[in-house]
Amino acid sequence: MDWLSTLLIVFGLALFEIIISIDNAIINAEVLGTMGAKARKWFLFWGILIAVFLVRGLLPWAILWISSPSLGFIGAFTASFSSDPAVAHVIEQSAPILLIGGGTFLVLLFFHWLFLEPKNYGLKGEEYIHKHGVWFFAIASILLVFLVWNAIAINPLMALGAVIGSSAFFITHGFKENAEKVEKEMMSGETHLSDLSKLFYLEIIDMTFSIDGILGAFAFTFVLPIILIGNGIGAIVVRQLTVANIDRVKKYKYLKNGAMYSIFALGSVMVLHSFGAQIPEWVSPLVTIGIIGYFFWKSVQALKATPA
Repeated sequence: MDWLSTLLIVFGLALFEIIISIDNAIINAEVLGTMGAKARKWFLFWGILIAVFLVRGLLPWAILWISSPSLGFIGAFTASFSSDPAVAHVIEQSAPILLIGGGTFLVLLFFHWLFLEPKNYGLKGEEYIHKHGVWFFAIASILLVFLVWNAIAINPLMALGAVIGSSAFFITHGFKENAEKVEKEMMSGETHLSDLSKLFYLEIIDMTFSIDGILGAFAFTFVLPIILIGNGIGAIVVRQLTVANIDRVKKYKYLKNGAMYSIFALGSVMVLHSFGAQIPEWVSPLVTIGIIGYFFWKSVQALKATPA
């Protein structure tokens, strides 16, 4: 991997992390507004260290280790630097399991947004699909059956990976729905949590929301230090947006659309990779930058057309 490819991947990872974390930043900003100054400072300093090194550093490492247990926990990290053909073979053998699991998660995440979640309609057809949201469950079921059926013929563990990816989607979706409920209770004063409890809440929510970016990162690269750098930069920027310009960010109403279409593109790349498609490493960052750039431009045009 040359320096130009590395920089492109890091930029794509950081941009992807920033855009998909906007919802998380909004929740953080609203909850922080109900906390004392000391707790806010703790979250903004120590919270960054936890978000970058523990969550976005340790979790990708653990995922790679679980998908390639024969490497060992330390070996899963050092595999990024190893030139040993045996290590490369282990990564090559286990990669399809990780890719189909992550890809299934991301594709289901996109379809749930497309069919069921409230949104600003950025493309033709979105409103029509949203009105027929009940079809999400049928599409999710058919997609999972299709992936499992085709994966079994190649590697039964790939089929298991797809099932684990779908399970992870529904588990994290449940956490996110509960987070929205708790946030509303906090803002309405229906619950009286201490600042310490709110800090724990924010860290758990950050971990839940980070799953999207961490799994999507494997569509860019399997090199853990690059994932840590790209996602880490994105996490730091999101923390700054939380306290500085979150109201301004909210005005760009199609950024969420860009995030979700990027998620669909990366999920598709991961699934195709898992079935043996040869896709160049520059495709994921360029597609991500292109999609997010388009919806940012669309948001700017909508903002200009809004009466002052």
